[in-house]
Amino acid sequence: MTKINVKSLFISSAAVWIVSYLTLTASYAMPLMKDPVLQGSWLLSIILIPFSFLGAHLYYRKGHKTNGFLLGAMMFLVYLLLDVLVTVPTLIGPFDANAYMAFFANFNYWFLGLELIAIVAVFWQFKVGLFENEDPNFQNL
Repeated sequence: MTKINVKSLFISSAAVWIVSYLTLTASYAMPLMKDPVLQGSWLLSIILIPFSFLGAHLYYRKGHKTNGFLLGAMMFLVYLLLDVLVTVPTLIGPFDANAYMAFFANFNYWFLGLELIAIVAVFWQFKVGLFENEDPNFQNL
């Protein structure tokens, strides 16, 4: 395991977050369920799968060998920071402490975080961790 490349971490995390933010915004604009928060969570849980793989691919394509669980956790921390700075103020309500509490106390948010970590770890296991010694060109993912 090597150190985390901060630049690649922020690029890959921001890519996943941007898609998630746009998905959540679109979900709120087109209500299909009575509970827009639940609708957004369902949609994000589906969208997060391919885009977490994409985020991990963006990170590992330069040959970084960071542990997938560590990378997933760090990506979630960047995701969390972007949610604090952008998502809650723009979608929920700026300067409202209850909005932050409601957003971050929601079980679905933390489930999505665990999903992100697990998906990045699975990507690492299959693309980097397990086959690292077998494929000398694993940098060309």
